[in-house]
Amino acid sequence: MKPVRLGVAGAGSIALRSPLPHLSMGDLKDQVVLGAVCDPVPGRAKAAAEKFGVPESFESYEEMMKKADIDAVTICSPIGVHYAQGMLAVKAGKHVHFNKTMTTTKIEADRLIAEAKRRKVRLVASPGQMLRPQNLRVRKLIQEGVIGKVAWAAIGAAFGKYHEEEGVRQGNDVLSNVDPSWYFRKPGGGPLYDMTVYGLHSLTGVLGPAKRVTAISGTLLKEREFKGRKVKCSIDDNTFMVLDFGGGTAGFVYGAAEGWLVPSLDFPTYYGTKGSIEQTKLNGHQIEYPGWEQDKSAGITLLPHVTGKHVGLDEQHVYEDTMQLVQWIREGIPSPASAEHARHVIEIFDMAYKSAKAGKVQVLTTTFTPPPGA
Repeated sequence: MKPVRLGVAGAGSIALRSPLPHLSMGDLKDQVVLGAVCDPVPGRAKAAAEKFGVPESFESYEEMMKKADIDAVTICSPIGVHYAQGMLAVKAGKHVHFNKTMTTTKIEADRLIAEAKRRKVRLVASPGQMLRPQNLRVRKLIQEGVIGKVAWAAIGAAFGKYHEEEGVRQGNDVLSNVDPSWYFRKPGGGPLYDMTVYGLHSLTGVLGPAKRVTAISGTLLKEREFKGRKVKCSIDDNTFMVLDFGGGTAGFVYGAAEGWLVPSLDFPTYYGTKGSIEQTKLNGHQIEYPGWEQDKSAGITLLPHVTGKHVGLDEQHVYEDTMQLVQWIREGIPSPASAEHARHVIEIFDMAYKSAKAGKVQVLTTTFTPPPGA
């Protein structure tokens, strides 16, 4: 079987730190090769192609879709254009990996999933949190009743200033002056779509789909600064949600401007009638899962394709999710990083904003099938 030829949509921060460096290493050239890269910033795609050995570069996504010799695309562009770019790829018969989030609304996600099914195109959506052995083990423990009945769980993230301070934004050339302003604007900006999405994928992957959501939300900082330039903010950067999982189990989820209630971005804290699981500890004792000793000593990401030199590169989880699509295309193995799971998380965000505006609890209608615990 020929390797999957992959196009990269966007040569900004995430592309420069994950698919381009990981897949240009060549150790998987029998499975996947970089076929093209595009970016609307003049010269950026060309510079990225030269640096990472990509044969074709384009300044137009539409042109890449028409002219590039590719089988699939990883969408690394700002979240607000994911839907339009994803739909164009699907209609062109290209398989798609979406960096988080897949879309910004449930309606967009519904349309993408329906069109992909109609055209027999495969979709993988980051973040693939249920690929992590930590979450699979926690799900199994909770299913076995180790902490009794789950009363509530908590997860979230704080925006802070990390986007402004990333290394790919501090230089003067096209590969080091990537502008983060879109993170602070609609659509697609804010901590929910960018950061809270990780923990919420873990939470719903472990406990299953939520049934209702209520929220308060607002914009704390009306203006931010990047390289001495003022950036007006139109996104909500301070959102707090309560989820109803049914049976009396609740979840508290936040995407805040500052402050961390739970220290982990990825792993929630669960409180039950017989104990608690905090990140990867059961009642204060380390949980054993495949690779736990290695993870404890080195802090590496324990994912199936993150081996060898990939361990030393950034954004390993994005590389893993991309390889999930490659594996599905080549071997017919569907990924737990499913579009249906992504749609459920997107609906929670979508309905949370509506709840905050209306002052009412919102009923969730989407569902998905979590992988079995391990």
